[in-house]
Order: sequence, then structure tokens, then C-alpha cells
Amino acid sequence: MIKRWQKLLNLINRLIDLVLILLSYLAAVYLWLIVIRKDTSNIALTFLHSGWVAFTIAFAIVILYQLAGLYDSIRGKPVGHNVKRVLLLNAVASLAGAALLYVLRLEDFSRGVIAFFYIISSGSVLAKRLSLRYFLSKYRSKGYNLKHVLLIGSGPLAQSYVNTIARYPRYGYMIDGYIGRSSTLSGAQYLGTWAKTGSRQLAKAGLDEVVAALDLNELSLLPKIIAAAEKHGAKVSIIPYCNDYIPSSTTLESIGGCKLLNARTVPLDDPGNALMKRLMDIVGSAVLIVLTSPVMLAAAIGVKLSSPGPVVFKQQRVGKNKKLFMMYKFRSMRVNAEEDTAWTKHDDPRKTKFGSFIRKASIDELPQLFNVLKGDMSLIGPRPEIPHFVDQFKETVPLYMLKHLGTC
Repeated sequence: MIKRWQKLLNLINRLIDLVLILLSYLAAVYLWLIVIRKDTSNIALTFLHSGWVAFTIAFAIVILYQLAGLYDSIRGKPVGHNVKRVLLLNAVASLAGAALLYVLRLEDFSRGVIAFFYIISSGSVLAKRLSLRYFLSKYRSKGYNLKHVLLIGSGPLAQSYVNTIARYPRYGYMIDGYIGRSSTLSGAQYLGTWAKTGSRQLAKAGLDEVVAALDLNELSLLPKIIAAAEKHGAKVSIIPYCNDYIPSSTTLESIGGCKLLNARTVPLDDPGNALMKRLMDIVGSAVLIVLTSPVMLAAAIGVKLSSPGPVVFKQQRVGKNKKLFMMYKFRSMRVNAEEDTAWTKHDDPRKTKFGSFIRKASIDELPQLFNVLKGDMSLIGPRPEIPHFVDQFKETVPLYMLKHLGTC
């Protein structure tokens, strides 16, 4: 039943998002131009202009959602999985739209509309998705829309799977029974050994998935289980015997005939995610550099007049994949010998008066936008640290170096 309706439901899901995003843009145009600006003569209010723009934006964002995997099954995934991706993708689309308006000088299309569009579209899409998630959770908790599972295994791994399914009924899994060497599991019906009942159970109608949760001493059964499942057209999922030692973000890689479980994957390992984040960094940093250029000019003059030395302070930092780069800041201290081995204190005597001001206002950080544009850093990500402190922290802070797997 689930397989029969899944494609239709996915198509409806995409169409609803398309309509919501399209209406969000039209609502943003109405609110900004009519309610706030009272500009009833603006050409952007005509359907010929706003209609095609709304459809183009909606179609592009739905494609982005598709590439980011937002239409994949959400069973078992945390709530934040969709929320973060929707906000990020909508931000990318909105920033790209704002940059396009600036480059093409399309004065009829206001940047205020883009800001309202981001808020309305993000809110409406998330409200739909969270409502759907809530409805499905309640629906499944009452025994509907269930995935029927045949569990193979009778050891600790199998028991852990049974306990997890019992603890989270909202995920919508139903264990029809388990096959194993003994009837030791609690919370599921014992169906017998693999030799006696395996093929017969796989042939039953209504089976959605076979889950193999074999202990190390049972792995010899795995080829037989996979072959039998494929013979009967059943989907097979395998819980690895090293399950307790790998995180949930693990991915599978293939080198020739060898399959590798990557225990420390990050979202940016996905080319689509990396491309979207890089586009957001390029567009976002470029727009912010233009908008803050008067502030940076004033800060540069102030630094030059405050004390002898360069306007821009360059310091080596550790970035993605432990690559060293020079990070830019407006100089806020007098030139000193401890700039690469000591943090700044609140009442640090090395700071100039102007330096204290730009630090409080975070103006000294603005040149880092050029680091973002170059690809040294990201608008969103962990702060890159001085090599001196990285060497210290990696010995004292657990998993500290893992942050360098992402984009700093």
C-alpha cells in the first residue's frame, strides 16, 4: 500500500510546495508595495511581471529542494533535518534573487519584496512540513501507514532494534516477527530458525522490508538472506555488527569491490550541499561587501589615524581540512610580538581606543568577508583558530579536530 501511493504523494508534496512558494512571492509583493509602500502604480504589481517571476522562483526552489533530498522519506529523521535545509535553501534563493536585481538593475522589483518573500515562504513551507510530520506521526501511532518488517537475528543488535521500534511508534514500523537461532527476544513474535521458516516468511504478502540484525557469529547467513530476499522481491536493510561504534551520519563509499563505512561524514561531503553552501557564501559575501563598503572605508581611515602600522591585520588560521590561510581583520591593537600566541583580553593594554570601538561593534571582522569570497572561510561554520591554540586543543578537547572536516 505504501509503495503504491508513494509516488503520487511525493508529486502532490512537490506541487503543494510550488503553490506555497508562488503565493508567498505574490503575498510579499502585495504587502511591500501596496500595504507598506502604497505604490499601487508599480509595474511589478501586474500579473505579467509578478506572475512569471513568482513561477520561476517557485520552480527553481522546488528543484533545489529535490537536489537537497527534501522529498525523501522522513521516517526516523529528526525534525531539524528539514528545518535547517529549508531555511538554508530559501536563503540561497533569496540572496541570489537580491544579487540578480542588483546586477541587472531591475528597479521595478524591490529588495523589500525579497526579504518578505524569504520570511513568508520559509514560514509557510515549514508550517506545511511540520504539520504533515505531526499528522503522519499521529496517524502511524494509531496503527496506520505502517511499514511491515521481518527481523532476522536474535542477539543484542536485534533486541536493540525491537526496543527502538517500540519506543518510537510515530516512525510507523511494525515488526511482524523475527527469525533467529533462539526465542530470546522480548517484544516480538518468534517465527523459527532461518533454515525452517526463512523462505516461507519472505514469500508472505504485505512485507515491506527485511532487517538483518546479525551478530558477528551469524554473518555467514547474510549471503543466503540477501539472495532469498531478492528472489522474493523484498527490500533488505542491514544493521552492521559494529553499530555501536559508528555515528548516525555514516555513509557508504565504494573502492572497487570494497565497501567502506565512513564514520565521520559531514553534510558538505555531498556535492549538492557543498555547491549550495559555496553559492550562498559567494552571493552573501559579495552583497555584504557592497553594503558595508562605506563602513569599511571609515574603519580603515580610523585605524590608520589611531596608531602606526598596517590597516589590515593578517593572521594565520587553520581552515577546512587543516589548511592554513591568512585571515583578515582591521587592526585593533598596536603592533606586538604576541599577536599569534595570545588571545585578546577585555582590558588588553595593547588595544587602541579606536580598536576597542570597532571590536565592540564587530567592525574589525568585516574584512573576513573577503576571506569568505575567496573560499578560505564560510558565512556559517566553526570559527577558524590560530595554529598555536589548535595544537593545544587537539590534546585536551575531545573530537576538537573534527570541526576541520567541515567548512570553517
